[in-house]
Parts: sequence; structure tokens; C-alpha cells
Amino acid sequence: MSDKRPGLLGYIPALDGVRALAVVAVIVYHANKKWLGGGFLGVEVFFVISGFLITSLLIAEHEQHGSISLKKFWLRRARRLLPALWVLLVGVAVYCSLFERDALGALRGDIIAAFFYGFNWFQIWVGTSYFTAFDFVPLRHLWSLAVEEQFYFIWPLVMYGAVRLWRRRLPLAGLLFASTAVVIALFTAFTYRSGAVGTIAETPDKYMAFLGHPVSRIDFLFLGTFTRSSGLFLGAALAIFWRPWRLDTSPIGSRGQLMDAVFLAGLGTLAIAAVVFRDVVELSDAGSGGYDLLFRGGFFLVGVASLTVIAAAVHPTASMPRHLLGNRLMVYIGQRSYGLYLFHWPVFQMYRRFAGKGLTPYEFVLLALLSLALTELSYRYIEMPIRDGRFAAWRQRLRDERLTPSAEVSAARRRRASVVAVGAVLPMFAFVSIATADVKLNDISQSLADSESAVVDLLGVSTPTTLAAGTADPTPTTVVEPVIIGGVTQTTTLDGQLIDVLAIGDSVMLGAARELSARGATVDAMKSRSVRQALEIVNYLKSVRRLGSIVGIVRIV
Repeated sequence: MSDKRPGLLGYIPALDGVRALAVVAVIVYHANKKWLGGGFLGVEVFFVISGFLITSLLIAEHEQHGSISLKKFWLRRARRLLPALWVLLVGVAVYCSLFERDALGALRGDIIAAFFYGFNWFQIWVGTSYFTAFDFVPLRHLWSLAVEEQFYFIWPLVMYGAVRLWRRRLPLAGLLFASTAVVIALFTAFTYRSGAVGTIAETPDKYMAFLGHPVSRIDFLFLGTFTRSSGLFLGAALAIFWRPWRLDTSPIGSRGQLMDAVFLAGLGTLAIAAVVFRDVVELSDAGSGGYDLLFRGGFFLVGVASLTVIAAAVHPTASMPRHLLGNRLMVYIGQRSYGLYLFHWPVFQMYRRFAGKGLTPYEFVLLALLSLALTELSYRYIEMPIRDGRFAAWRQRLRDERLTPSAEVSAARRRRASVVAVGAVLPMFAFVSIATADVKLNDISQSLADSESAVVDLLGVSTPTTLAAGTADPTPTTVVEPVIIGGVTQTTTLDGQLIDVLAIGDSVMLGAARELSARGATVDAMKSRSVRQALEIVNYLKSVRRLGSIVGIVRIV
């Protein structure tokens, strides 16, 4: 969306600079979240940009031509987004068919969902959390593109109706959009539940029904189109009240210094958010409510801060955005932000294999350069030729060659046919492999699944045993006590014997459960186990005098 735009809304270099900030934040977060723990918020900035830009384009088209062409809009979006995405899907399919064959079965659903831009709902449905650390998921990042594409499909219809219904009262639509963003933020806050997420049996309040299917609340709120569209609505509202082509003649158009201050305030807020929201996964797993602020107004706050940055970026006399965001480097990155977002995550995944493994600075530099090279190739030879009509001209030239055959042309056609045939072999092999593959777990996931049978649930729900009337009270072999864990009262059943060696932990402990149990340890482990939950187990066992001399607590960091 960085090409020169005809009509009222011309090209604004600083907007590409905002994109550059957002994509760099996301890439750094994906490389090693310890470097910029709140970098994932760059996606929220992208949502606000998209809401603003798409709404501005539609309003400008209506003001200039008196109507909105839905067909032309959707064709422009398709030419802009689909070619690079299809190249990515084919590339990932070929790579996995050659080097990650165990992932082919799971990849089948991912590719289909990504192709139809429903990847976010697919992830919610199958329960593949965005924050899962031990999976090979080369297409996980496509959830946000699915949200945007769904917006691109629906929003022109909304604006088509808005400009017809409120032709002279479009600010009413802007107020409605802003109010909708607030409603979404409130819905998210009330739907969210604090604390670590376990299985449905362990933490039932962390799940909700979606089309009759239980899904994680965190996944639904983080990945869902409705719950993540607050930024899109905020951007759309700004587009109605802050039209760049009208700022020159408005009183605010000469207030460049004021907008510079607004820009710094917004940029500073985003920087603070990147720090405040760092390590939300670890904080949540530790029972410290790391997600609380994020889902209870955090996304909305980031959206508002993004609005101020965008408003300043498109202002005609604000100098700071022009110098900081409109320089050549930022524009270069921003123009390629779509490709960088597409290609960086699969490159990182193919190198480290597991999502949760952080890169070293040296690895990051090399992989970032490789991602940039792939992006540049896609931008120069796929995206731009299709967008500016060169690809259509090339197809026309091929048709003309068929109408005027010659020996030289025939030889060139044979060479092209050979290249196409060779180039089609690997994709065909890849998609046949994916279509016929079984779903397999990777080594770590398989180890966790195999180890679950060796785990003891020390705080599992049970029914108290009633002694027969008249029988003597035997030597205690069972203790039944109510205990409060994470605010939920559970009834626990424990063997009356002391637990000599106790091991409590999360996925790391779960992976070692079989070996530890074989050596005589009692293991209680589950994915996303928090330190607070582990300490509550220990304190309870101590209170009923069942705690032995050796206790180990392991949690991934």
C-alpha cells in the first residue's frame, strides 16, 4: 500500500515510516522476546493503520467519483496481497516436504486456512495458542493477516452503506466507529479471566463455548476478528474526522508544533507499552496476571497511541514525523513491511525449529538479512510487476508470440516451458505430500504426550470415601480435604504415606515425568503450570503432613 495513489489521498511517506516501526518491533519480538517483550503490539499498530488508510481511500474515492467501486477495491487488494502470500505458502510447503515431513499433516490445515484467510479462526478452533513454545509452526503469524483480510472484505460494504445513508452526516459514522471500539474493549475486559491457563478440567473458567466448541478465552480474545478489531475501528474513526486532503485548509493545518508534541506523546506511549507489556506470558504463567492490563484496556490504549502517531504523520506541517519517519531508510522498510512480515517468521522457524527458542544477536542479523533478501526478491519480481501492470503486459506479449510464430520465438517458448515444468515439480510433490500426510506430533510434543500417563494429579477432584457403619477406623490411607487453589475450592485425595520425592513443574517437568517416576519420584506437572500453583500444592501437602524431604519445582523461563 505504499505505491503512489491517484486522487485526493496521495502518497504519505511518514505512513510507511509508521509501518516500519511496527514491523521492526514484531520482528525483534519474534527473534527473542527478551529483547522487546511488547514487540507483538506492533500488530495492533498495523490494525490502526489499516483502518485509517482503507477508510480514507474509500472516502476519497466517494468524494472524487461520487461512488465506491467494490469490485475495483477488492481487485486492488487481491493484487496487493495474494501473490506474495501464495509464494510463501508454496515455499513453506516445499521446504516442509523436503526437511520437516513430520509437520506435513498439521501443515495441511494451516495452508488451507491461510489460503482462505481464516487462519485466526482455525487457530482458535484447534486450540493452537499464539504463545505455544514447543511447536514448529511456520505459518502462525498469518493470523493477523487473516483479521485484516476479513476487514478488507467487509469494510467496503460498511462504507458503501455509510456514505449512502449518511452522505452529509458522515461524522455520525465516525462516532459510531469510535463507540464500537470502546464496546469491543469493554467486551474484551469482561470476557477475560485472570491467571494461568491449564486444561479444561483444571481451569474451566479460562475456557468458553464457541459454536458449541470449547475454546481458550485467551486465544479467542487475542486471535478473534471481533475482539482484535478495536484498532481497525479506531483507525476508521480517525479517517472520517482527520482527512489528509482537507488538513491544508483547516485551522489545525498550521499547528505543526502542536502535532509534533502529539507525535512525541504517542510515540512515547508506544515505547512505554513495549516495556510494560513485556513478558506477559511469563507473568501470566507465574500467576501474576501478566495479561490483565493487556486485555483490560491495554490494546485500546495502544490503539489510541497509534492514532496520535498516525494523525501527526499525515499532518502537512508537522516536521518531526516527516524527519523521523519519512526518511529513506524508514520508507524503504515500510514499503516492504508486508513482505518482511510474511517471510521473517518462517525463516526464523526453519532455523530454530521451535517457536519459543530465542535467537542470538549473530543469528538474528543473519536471519534478518535473509528475510530482507527474500522480501526484496518478492517485492521486485512478484509484487510490483503485478501491481503496476508489468505482469499483464508480459502475458500479452506471450499471446502475441503465439500469433506470430518463428524459429527464435519457438525456441524461447520451449526454454520457458522447460523452466516452468522443472519449477512445477517440487510444488506438486509438496502438495501431494501434504494431502496424503498423517498428523504427527513433533519430538517434544510426542514426549509430553507420552509422559502424561506418568503424572499424578495431587489436587485432582474426588469423592470422599464413606466408611461402613460399625467398622473401626483403619490406619489412614486416604486423606480428603478441601483446598482453595487459585480461588477455586477443590476436594483432594492423597495417599496417607509421606511423599519422599516430589517433583512439581510445567512442560519441562512433564517431559521428564516418565524417567522421574521410574526412579521413585511422585510427579505432578502440567503445561503452563504457574509457580504460585506449585507453591500452593507444596503448602497444602505440608499442612496435612504428607510432605517428604525432597521437593523440586521446575518451570521454564
